Amino acid sequence: MRSPQSTATMRGRSGFVHGRFVGAAAIAFAVLYVTENVLFAATGAAPYGAPIEDVLAYYAASSDTVAVISGLVALYLPLLLVFVTGMHGLVERRGGAGADWSRLAVAAGATLSAVFVLFNVTQIGLALTAGGLPEPTPAFELVWQIHAAAFGLALPMLGTTCIGVAFAAHASGLTPAWQRLLGLVGGSLLLAAGLGNLAIADGSPLIFVGLLGLNAWIVWLLTIGARLLRS
Repeated sequence: MRSPQSTATMRGRSGFVHGRFVGAAAIAFAVLYVTENVLFAATGAAPYGAPIEDVLAYYAASSDTVAVISGLVALYLPLLLVFVTGMHGLVERRGGAGADWSRLAVAAGATLSAVFVLFNVTQIGLALTAGGLPEPTPAFELVWQIHAAAFGLALPMLGTTCIGVAFAAHASGLTPAWQRLLGLVGGSLLLAAGLGNLAIADGSPLIFVGLLGLNAWIVWLLTIGARLLRS
């Protein structure tokens, strides 16, 4: 029979390994997501308000880039789910304070993953069909509009995930107050941008509000990831 001290030591080691795993998932997700957006920017991706002819030209010339980005998405979506479920596990191990927030983050993260799948599937469809089209068709334009709408609807889910994990982590003692504030600000900006998802899908500058919130959450992820790796 194990002594209480031995059992506590084993649980402590298990929690340490679990925490480092969650931290590594947070950092890896953030790095892959940033890499995806850098690739979009570097290759001159067409904004949502661009003429459909420019969209066709971009995807016809960027099939290799889309292939790389699709691979990144296939990697970072599981990492996102590992992170939100792992954070819930950490919160439960530390007494359950903030468990409701972490459950909200798990639900929002799962919904976000589904929306990201739609976002990427439509993008793959655009890349596969663009090379064989001499000019844009109504079907191509419809897929582009669905792709833009998926991005707009991803923003509130991303904001909810951000707020949920930020409040859960702070309530369980994993982060200081300033980090909770960072998560709240980033999540609120994403939620605010999400309210205008139709305008964003039509090319509104409101998208930059969401991008500010996204940048704040990326910083939050890198910070919590580093903290968990060192803990």
